[in-house]
Amino acid sequence: MAEAHSAVAFSFSITHEGWDVNFDREVLHLIWASGVRSWKKRMARFKNNVKNGVYPAPLQSLWATFAVVAGCHFAGIILPSGWVEFFYSLLPERTTVYELVACLCVSVLIWLVIIYSLRYALKLLLMYKGWMYESRGQNRSVSLQTKLWLVGVKLFSGASKPMLYSFQGSLPRLPLPTVEDTMSRYLRSVRPLLDDVQYARMERLAQEFQNGIAVKLQRYLKLKSWWSSNYVSDWWEEYVYLRGRSPLIVNSNFYGIDAILMHPTQIQAARAACIIHTALQYRRLIERQELEPILIQGLVPLCSWQYERVFNTTRVPGVETDKIAHCTDSNHIVVYHKGRYYKVIIYHKNRLLTPSELEIQMEYILNDKSVPAEGEEKLAALTAGERTAWANARLDFFFKGTNRQSLDAIEKSAFVVALDDVPYEFDEADPTKLDRYGAVLLHGKGYDRWFDKSFTLCIGTNGRIGFNAEHSWADAAVMSHLWEYIVCDDAMKMGYGPDGHTKGKPEFQPPTPMRLQWDLPPPCLAAIERSNEVVQQLVKDVELRIYLHNAYGKGFMKECRVSPDAFIQMALQLAYHRDAGRFSLTYEASMTRLFREGRTETVRPCTIESAAWVKAMDNNTSTTEEKITMLLKACEIHQRGYQDAMCGKGIDRHLFCLYVVSKYLEVDSPFLKEVLSEPWRLSTSQTPHGQTSRLDLKKFPRCISAGGGFGPVADDGYGVSYIIAGEELIFFHISSKRSSPQTDSHRFAQQIEQALSDMRNLFTEWKNLKKK
Repeated sequence: MAEAHSAVAFSFSITHEGWDVNFDREVLHLIWASGVRSWKKRMARFKNNVKNGVYPAPLQSLWATFAVVAGCHFAGIILPSGWVEFFYSLLPERTTVYELVACLCVSVLIWLVIIYSLRYALKLLLMYKGWMYESRGQNRSVSLQTKLWLVGVKLFSGASKPMLYSFQGSLPRLPLPTVEDTMSRYLRSVRPLLDDVQYARMERLAQEFQNGIAVKLQRYLKLKSWWSSNYVSDWWEEYVYLRGRSPLIVNSNFYGIDAILMHPTQIQAARAACIIHTALQYRRLIERQELEPILIQGLVPLCSWQYERVFNTTRVPGVETDKIAHCTDSNHIVVYHKGRYYKVIIYHKNRLLTPSELEIQMEYILNDKSVPAEGEEKLAALTAGERTAWANARLDFFFKGTNRQSLDAIEKSAFVVALDDVPYEFDEADPTKLDRYGAVLLHGKGYDRWFDKSFTLCIGTNGRIGFNAEHSWADAAVMSHLWEYIVCDDAMKMGYGPDGHTKGKPEFQPPTPMRLQWDLPPPCLAAIERSNEVVQQLVKDVELRIYLHNAYGKGFMKECRVSPDAFIQMALQLAYHRDAGRFSLTYEASMTRLFREGRTETVRPCTIESAAWVKAMDNNTSTTEEKITMLLKACEIHQRGYQDAMCGKGIDRHLFCLYVVSKYLEVDSPFLKEVLSEPWRLSTSQTPHGQTSRLDLKKFPRCISAGGGFGPVADDGYGVSYIIAGEELIFFHISSKRSSPQTDSHRFAQQIEQALSDMRNLFTEWKNLKKK
């Protein structure tokens, strides 16, 4: 085949007349260009690592230090301890040049001492978290301690512009809570879920654990917290994600939706080209470490280590545990369309292809009339199904030959693009269209996404976009940052002409996309079909409802002087209690990226205070004043729980790590076993936005994603993701399983709508009473 032939750079043959060598100059040129690009990136990384290693001081400060030391030495001012003379005595000759060398050695030492003193001082300052607990806003006071801390952080953060990883060395380690504190918080969190007898039993188990095996487990965990950068993250990645054997589809992967209030073009190839180009520009920002690190309130840095694996990353299946494979570079992407896979080169003469050149490649794929090879169309069902089945099939059928080459092309690509053969539709008058939009991104057909890749970009026939992302390599906030950048860039650049095609003219004919070839024998086809049967059952069982709430948004919540997140969480508690007739263990994701290599922690929104308010809302004995008082108290407690989680004072990650230690030591704990087996029937997460300074909602008010979602965590529970998209707009993504008689996503959406309406009426009535 032509593709295989062109892949051979050279060949040689030996005959009776001698030997002959043939080589393909074009392929050798590509190899040369790839090597040059790779070395340029290595040099750039080395330079950036040096800059990050000395941050917050600029590199120029070394020469300033050298000038001061040399000036003092030649002026006859003897430096303390005779450092210059010491180094001078070690050199072979006593000349002016060697004198300068001695001054340089002393300068480097002084410079490093100053730099690492500054970095350590900044780390000590960043350990302070009191600022998070102080109220902010109008007529709110800030303590003197926090004011001095603010001055100190600004002073030690330096005047130079930080790079993506500049603050990594200054971030503190995640603190390890005491067992006593965790037990106290845990018992308080489960009190509204248990009756008196059950709670007394849980108290007894917790006390036995705290006074017994917990002492030994905590000792080992404390040792790990001293030794490792983060005592949670590596175990969380391995045991929660990589050791999981269940299918990724619905259970793990999540999705994100386009900015549905905008529709810049309806031409699929054009939108795909622009989005691919923007994603690759974002990759270049990460590689060059030029992406702005996220600073809370423009001051406190978040950990950036997860960004390294956004691109060129795949999850490789294993029989017992998977692993994450990351390439330092990739010069291609892989595109899936109508059951066929194409390798698409994205560089030409060491530059990225332009959107107009990428559009030519996308049009070639869309116009290709070839048919898939047998089994190729549903091949990706292997990545969606049971992990052990995929690992065995990978060893049996994809370990060598043509299949290995094609699999390598997918796994080593920057990312995968799916050019779907259906439109992604949104119509406020027909909510089912948005539901289908989300379902296409969550699972598609079950075999048209490469679920192992860090993410798959999805483009509908009408030019709308979305993504499906694997979860183990990073948390949703990192993928949301990329998505926000893509959507914002697409709105600001307006890279489409009046005809809907990309602007600009191609400078050359871009490389033709290459069809990936497969050799799938009958046993492999059978393995694909078995995985597909598992996947189709999951796809049929999941029910997704995307509810657009536009009656009011965070503007009204702020008028009520309530945290928007706390407001929505209370609405979810009220809605769930009305839907299920009981309270349930509730999961809300919070980030711990204020610490080095931090990922997430669990906030437990179902509290004693929230339960009391929910009960008051549905009885006629409580007055409006009492309901408001209870609601404000519940929101305050929730906000405190969220702050505790962000500051390393959570419950669940500590208990999880204690459980891992117990398994290593082969000891059983009835308390830990029961805690870790409790189902999260209401799993929630807020999609963050505003992570890039490029997003200007005043100038581009319609430039905001509709958020994204995930599947239910429990078979009889709900998965709820929401994004506070503006002053008057909130999107809820609600998933559940059709096989559960206890849940119904459409019914729960109605309960959320009613809860939000009741809360608005409650505050309105309270305001009217205050006026009287």
